[in-house]
Amino acid sequence: MIRITTSDSTLLEQAKTIAQQWNFTFSNTVPPQEKFFLQLSNQGLQLIQSSSLPTGPIFTNFSSGQIAHRRLFGGGKSQTIAKAVGLNKKTDLIILDGTAGMGKDAFVFASLGAKVIMVERSPIAAALLSDALQRALLEEDIVHIMKRMSLIHEDVKSLSLNKNNLLTELPDIVYLDPMFPHRKKSALVKKEMLAFQILIGEDNDSDELLQSSLQLAQKRVVVKRPIKAPYLDNKKPSLSMTMKKHRFDIYLKP
Repeated sequence: MIRITTSDSTLLEQAKTIAQQWNFTFSNTVPPQEKFFLQLSNQGLQLIQSSSLPTGPIFTNFSSGQIAHRRLFGGGKSQTIAKAVGLNKKTDLIILDGTAGMGKDAFVFASLGAKVIMVERSPIAAALLSDALQRALLEEDIVHIMKRMSLIHEDVKSLSLNKNNLLTELPDIVYLDPMFPHRKKSALVKKEMLAFQILIGEDNDSDELLQSSLQLAQKRVVVKRPIKAPYLDNKKPSLSMTMKKHRFDIYLKP
């Protein structure tokens, strides 16, 4: 299991608490041969990569950077992703993001008025996302958005209504963005996607994710796919919305 450390003595107990909560190993030092480790600082919980891999910490900040720019200037309800889930016509939707990752798409949905249930099965990704949620609740300009977002650390295939009191209401929409193998020659692969692919692995059960999502969704399932990728489970969608590099496959429920 991954290690968590901190160089700030005032955060020592908090780092130990996070390690216990997520079943990580707390360590004052990290062996140099380890490719990844988690580090807690005043900026929050971050995933650190070794020097042999793309540099720079990986973390989510909902109040600044790319996510904030997307909220302010991304196009709102006219975005293709908003149209794919139906937010261009109805805002009070319950959307379950079954592959939440770093929470970027989920934040878009919440910023447009939806109630969003983020589901993430990787403890590393879920821990990073949980830390980001807690920090964002302290930001006055986005706290109203964050109150519409929640996180469940679970596999979407294991979810059902009222099971273990995790899911208390069925979503209108289930959104999936399964981890897809990136071509090595691509220089445009974002560092967090490459790191997640190395550390967490690909979603090789994507077909099963679709099957489970179709059982949970009341209105539609939306799957983000690379533009030339095959349909999940060889199941043709009701319709697709295409962009330059990817598409949204939409499965409407009768």
